[in-house]
Amino acid sequence: MSKFLNDRYQSLCVYTPGEQPRDQVYVKLNTNESPFPAAPQVVAAIGEKELQDLRLYSDPTCKPLLEKLAQTYHVTPENVYVSNGSDDILNFAFMAFSGTPGRVIFPDITYGFYQVYADLYQIEAKKIPLSEDFSVDYRDYCHQDSMIVLANPNAQVGRALPRRQMEEIIATNPDHVVLVDEAYVDFGAESCVPLIQKYPNLLVVQTFSKSRSLAGARLGFAIGDQALIADLNRLKYSTNPYNINRLTMAAGVAALDAAAYYEANCRKIMAARDYAAQALEGLGFTVIPSQANFLFAAHPQVSGMDLYTELKRRGILVRHFEEPRIRNFNRITIGTMEQMQLLVGTISDILGGSL
Repeated sequence: MSKFLNDRYQSLCVYTPGEQPRDQVYVKLNTNESPFPAAPQVVAAIGEKELQDLRLYSDPTCKPLLEKLAQTYHVTPENVYVSNGSDDILNFAFMAFSGTPGRVIFPDITYGFYQVYADLYQIEAKKIPLSEDFSVDYRDYCHQDSMIVLANPNAQVGRALPRRQMEEIIATNPDHVVLVDEAYVDFGAESCVPLIQKYPNLLVVQTFSKSRSLAGARLGFAIGDQALIADLNRLKYSTNPYNINRLTMAAGVAALDAAAYYEANCRKIMAARDYAAQALEGLGFTVIPSQANFLFAAHPQVSGMDLYTELKRRGILVRHFEEPRIRNFNRITIGTMEQMQLLVGTISDILGGSL
């Protein structure tokens, strides 16, 4: 780092994205992307006219996208905010809603960016340990008198709380924002979006990256009370009014029009997830029940690092984390059924070998 960097940022521990190696062709099961391409409608939407119009700024109001999202989720456009990926919304939310002095609560095992944002804005982070089975005990988050951030399903392990338990958390913290990060909600969990009309302190954040196959487009959205959305727009117009480019906006509108395509893909992913979970359990793995597009699994005879390394050597990428409590686990993105069959067969060979 240079000597010019502000002192407050010199000790930051940055977020580490999943690896994207280019040395060979891998079966990529490490970053929770969709194995399926964007819908044909999305490809068609990014046509010659949109490409020619790249010379023009995008619409800072994002009106077509806001209206389509509002229609899809049965809210008003004033209840919707869109941004350059859901990470950008999380960034603004930590900046805006953590209070002075800042304080936020989230689980000890969850999306790694939460701690990064807390450090970036010098917010006190209280991390509540997950239960022994890696579930969130919703009672730990009731009556906390603090901003609360919960990934539901949890971004590391895949477990999800039912809406009724999430509602109790929201209702018992009325003076603070409860942010529900629903990046993986479309793979079998209950969304909290229906609660926003009832609770002005609820902010639900979702993304087009997972279930809608647009990770490379960088498009996220938040749904909440009009006042919360206005707060996010205040920060947007103070930093980057053109935060959604023309191609991404066109792709987002088209993706929402292709709901049947993406719902079918989600069903395929959930079927492949169920197959892989059962197959891995048959090989002796502990597999955490998942309502996301990934599995969190550990084997009693092979360390998480050794399995990750051997799979990579054989051309399959999974995600390994070195935190002490989870270092024996690997997070496995759900690919196509054929990819999951290849994974299971490769792991079976590894376990039958000398590793």
